[in-house]
Amino acid sequence: MPLTIIDAHQHFWNPEVGDYGWLSGRYAPLRRVFAPDDLRFELRTAGVAATVLVQTWSSLEETRSFLALAEQVDFVAGVVGWVDLTSPDVDAVLADLQAGPGGRYLVGIRHQVHDEPDAQWLMSPAVRRGLAAVASHGLVYDLLVRPRELPAALATVADLPDLHFVIDHIAKPDIKGGGFVPWASLMRPFAAHRDHVWCKLSGMVTEANWDNWRPADLSPYVDEVLRIFGADRCLFGSDWPVCRVAGGYGAVLGGLNQCLAGLTPADRARIFAGSASELYHLEITEIPA
Repeated sequence: MPLTIIDAHQHFWNPEVGDYGWLSGRYAPLRRVFAPDDLRFELRTAGVAATVLVQTWSSLEETRSFLALAEQVDFVAGVVGWVDLTSPDVDAVLADLQAGPGGRYLVGIRHQVHDEPDAQWLMSPAVRRGLAAVASHGLVYDLLVRPRELPAALATVADLPDLHFVIDHIAKPDIKGGGFVPWASLMRPFAAHRDHVWCKLSGMVTEANWDNWRPADLSPYVDEVLRIFGADRCLFGSDWPVCRVAGGYGAVLGGLNQCLAGLTPADRARIFAGSASELYHLEITEIPA
């Protein structure tokens, strides 16, 4: 029986509608519309059953549009949206999203924490109140951080045991620059919180050498994440279409497959589907032929 695959991290965007200043320089080839029909063939080719669509900028309107889109797109099983965590109305906003069009697809919230000037942004009382609201609505919080923000992220997960967190892109270590040791030392304390913290095996190829990365470059990082969290707390994400700058969908999935070659079938099944389904409470149906 073929392995069921859930892609727990993909994006759509229109650079003419939104804040996409980062789509420049080497990312300039991605400065175009990426929509469901652009991804459908990739999913079918890779045998992916469903995806989680993740926010791309600080926009409540984008979140609403993604939720509406999820009702129309057969492979989107969940949406990680954005709300202003610091707003005094965050609880009402979350309730409105869940009650509105496509609200049943809202599975999580994310903010570009690594773009905040203050590395301690997560420690703000206003942000903490917002995170408590996320927990009260039964949603996951995606931690989009780099190593700089990991100390604040660790303190946050320790202080909020009732909220389920997932670290996106293994916290974006400097794989190209050989940043394993400082990253690993900051990640290891999360093992004490694995009862409510997951980690996405995603976004690694864009932190490696785009032109000539190999699975062997990623393996030490994958192995370390597995030691910290265990297979039952790790999940696959493509980070499509961002990954296209470093090889594309098939290369990302194939590279991770090689890194996980020594795992048992049960552990692989957790990483490629079970963990995402459990974390985000997904209802999966097969993609129509």
